[in-house]
Amino acid sequence: MKTKIFRVQGKFIMGDTFKPFTRELKAIGEDDIKEKIYSEFGSKHHIVRNQIHIEKIDEISAEDVVDPLIKNLISE
Repeated sequence: MKTKIFRVQGKFIMGDTFKPFTRELKAIGEDDIKEKIYSEFGSKHHIVRNQIHIEKIDEISAEDVVDPLIKNLISE
């Protein structure tokens, strides 16, 4: 299976406020992206899944990538 590049936008609860986020990730599909987001935010910010609100998941082309780590992965 071929991986695709996705841009994920949403917000998460940090204390009493919502913090917006935008992430670019490589995955096979949208379900994998959701799991990666939940896992990453849970690990880094110690929050549970219901505190993370994914608003938008878009597949993007390699030319639209902004994240330097993802750019490096796709250039290899």
